[in-house]
Amino acid sequence: MKYLIKKASVFFEYLGAYLVLMSRLFSSFDSMQNSSKNIIDQMMSIGSKSLPIVVLTSFFSGMVTSVQGAYQMTSGLFPIYHIGGIVTESVVLELAPVITGLVLAGRVGANIAAEIGTMRVTEQIDALETLSYDPVAFLILPRVIAGIVMFPVLIIIADFFGILGGLIACITTLDMNIYQFVKGAKEWFNPWDAQFGLIKSITFGFAITSIGCYFGFYTKGGAQGVGKATTSTVVASCISILILDYFLAEMFL
Repeated sequence: MKYLIKKASVFFEYLGAYLVLMSRLFSSFDSMQNSSKNIIDQMMSIGSKSLPIVVLTSFFSGMVTSVQGAYQMTSGLFPIYHIGGIVTESVVLELAPVITGLVLAGRVGANIAAEIGTMRVTEQIDALETLSYDPVAFLILPRVIAGIVMFPVLIIIADFFGILGGLIACITTLDMNIYQFVKGAKEWFNPWDAQFGLIKSITFGFAITSIGCYFGFYTKGGAQGVGKATTSTVVASCISILILDYFLAEMFL
């Protein structure tokens, strides 16, 4: 019992510190114009450098979905072209946002935590405060804005390559053609599902970048502390994505 109480107190301590940091973040939006160059740099770092892993994971996720969909439909009760609809809806609604978010939690979140954590342990953040710079506006705000802007772009790219991967798998391994795949995709497609995927991407982008900034900003203990902050960022981001995925589905579906 004491162990659970201790863990709960630690959790709420972290949560309180995170909320305080987020309040400082929202109050620093007035300084956004001064950080425009830094925002663009972070957008390039989060966006262009994440493209290869996003394309790779989404492409093979679509291929796996089509093969597994065909395996589940071997009974012959459903027309085979329904696989196109299954792949499209699965990718747009769930696979592209969630799998891409989990991948970027390691790629983007860990990178942010390592960068800011290194600046903290080497006292660069203290130097910024000495020079009258707001470290939240200078370091955290550009990364969070870049994540909110670039994550939907990456999810759209993931949608495209996920569906493309499913199409290629259907053509090469199943007795289907492009017309049948597109027919199934049209029958099953719901425009709201694509919009909901973008809502997820914005939420995940904010969660991953803000959590990475939080653990990096409060890093302690030198190089070992940076490693711990990086690990904590990945774990907390992945758990947050799955929790947010559930609550967003409850709210919007």
